[in-house]
Amino acid sequence: MLLIISSDFCFFIILNVLYIKIKSIICKMLQKLRNKILKKLSKKSNSDRFIKYTTSEAVIKFNMSTRPPHAYCFYNAVKLAKRLNYKSISVIEFGVAGGNGLFFLELFAEQLSKEFNIDIEIYGFDLISGLPSPQDYRDLPYIFKKDLFPMNKDVLKNKLKKSIIVEGDVKNTTKDFFEKYNPAPIAFIINDLDYYSSTINSFNIFYGDSKFYLPRIFCYFDDVLGDEISMYCDYSGELLAISEFNETNKNKKILLNKNLVSSSKNHWRYQIYYYHDFLHPKYNDYIETDNQEDKGTFFHG
Repeated sequence: MLLIISSDFCFFIILNVLYIKIKSIICKMLQKLRNKILKKLSKKSNSDRFIKYTTSEAVIKFNMSTRPPHAYCFYNAVKLAKRLNYKSISVIEFGVAGGNGLFFLELFAEQLSKEFNIDIEIYGFDLISGLPSPQDYRDLPYIFKKDLFPMNKDVLKNKLKKSIIVEGDVKNTTKDFFEKYNPAPIAFIINDLDYYSSTINSFNIFYGDSKFYLPRIFCYFDDVLGDEISMYCDYSGELLAISEFNETNKNKKILLNKNLVSSSKNHWRYQIYYYHDFLHPKYNDYIETDNQEDKGTFFHG
């Protein structure tokens, strides 16, 4: 009798184990199918309205959004903030124009905030009237000119839910930004100011108190690749601004990422930079796991 009960019990355990495994396999298959469908819908409609039906991780993994570099930086900036025990962060866009970038940031911020339990502030810096007059060859006057990319401020403000528009020349607005807005620590910056002069002035944002920043910040630069007309180079535009910032600052650097450049086929991998503040109080805080060899943190040749 005891033997029969024992055999039945073992059979019951095996059935439950099989059920759990089969259920897990089916769930993974359905999730994969769901994500493929959502990706096709997103690409076909050229819209981000479907990404809310999956996880932020899937949005990155399956390249679902209309702004994949923004999504990549935003997602990983939030992950870094959580590892460093920040409860809130700020995201900044320099050069708002029509506001499509802010619309995406707001949409994805809502998703990230819920998943990671973190508060997110969004700030957009813009001159409103469009580009100012280029100052010299460094501002690439052969592809940019005065009054390009104006903002319809009233229309944009009515559409935005949480973003704050910081109006005026970044040379001035970056200087009193922290005193005026007291933002959460900055985790991600989008720079789309086109000119060398505007870009170098936007870097004033990096000279505040360390409490206003993560020790490492994800940065996206829009105008560093270009085409046969723009012909960007290291001696003008955003690339020159980055170079001069690095030459001027011993303990603060803006550097092209190494991870995406070596592993990704997406063209925007060359537009992702990382800002490092080597003297930030939290720069040396340990955030990795202890199984780094299994995870592949180190490259073994």
